[in-house]
Amino acid sequence: MLKQRVRNKHLTNSSKKWLQRQLNDKYVIQARNDGYRSRATFKIMEIQQKYSIINSNSVVLDLGASPGGWSQFVAPLCKHVIAVDLLEMQPLPNVDFIQGDFHSNETLDKIYKLINGRSIDVIISDMAPSTCGIPKIDHLRIVNLLEEVFTFAKQALSFGGALVAKTFQGGGSDILLKQLRSSFRKVSNFKPKSSRKESSELYVICKGFLGNIDQIQP
Repeated sequence: MLKQRVRNKHLTNSSKKWLQRQLNDKYVIQARNDGYRSRATFKIMEIQQKYSIINSNSVVLDLGASPGGWSQFVAPLCKHVIAVDLLEMQPLPNVDFIQGDFHSNETLDKIYKLINGRSIDVIISDMAPSTCGIPKIDHLRIVNLLEEVFTFAKQALSFGGALVAKTFQGGGSDILLKQLRSSFRKVSNFKPKSSRKESSELYVICKGFLGNIDQIQP
């Protein structure tokens, strides 16, 4: 396959490089050919194939969902998907979308209203903080985000449930990882083949939630 080159003289060099990478990325091309909304679909596809976190009776919460690549793949596999993102997302079958900040009480109230007293079986999060290029600050941001997802999981996740969340290599604090391992039967790190080679992203896969002694009901 011949590589496509970008010749738009109005674009900056960095924009040209990004666009050229997109045009020649095999997962971008495959996503377009297969009708998926983004190349990120293949990441959750690999995670499901390897870890089998979702079944036909699962209620799934998809955080950082837009444009919907993960929800699009997950929805036919499970009972119900609740998708959350600050950005808009076009509708999908079997998916309730909440546009809002996951950290806000308003968004959390909407999530609890949709599950209607039932626990969530699987939480999948492709959220990532804005990076500034300073390793220590970026490290703190991703750890803080993962902590917030974990705090919510302890309140809303069903016994035996699963949590999948994006992190960066070296982005999980020892204290947080220890807490995750004490709350789940198995905790693993996984870098999908569909993640860009130059990216430091990986996913923490937590299976078999053991419950939370101070779990509160909404």
